[in-house]
Amino acid sequence: MVSKANAKFSRIAPRKARVIANLVRGRDVAEAIQILQFTNKSAARIVRQLLDSALANARNLDPNVDVDALFISKATVDKAPDRFFRRWRPRAMGRATRIVKGVSHIAIELDTRA
Repeated sequence: MVSKANAKFSRIAPRKARVIANLVRGRDVAEAIQILQFTNKSAARIVRQLLDSALANARNLDPNVDVDALFISKATVDKAPDRFFRRWRPRAMGRATRIVKGVSHIAIELDTRA
């Protein structure tokens, strides 16, 4: 049984979120929650909420699911279209450029161990 959860347009750079996704990929759900709880990174909170959502989706699909048998089979972080702030940064020769902030699409998939 596979349950999924997606977080689209999360306001964190993909490179920062990938560090946390790589940290929990392939681990049991309980172990991943413990790791995310004590990881001092801003992406850990976002991935923790997403993991809780995927766990709730698994319980919704099958109320008798064994939570201890679930593990994170897939955790991906993709780049979303950048968001531009309505602020400008001065550049050389009198030019200006927009301030661009990174945005991510994060996906987590839970599966049962065979």
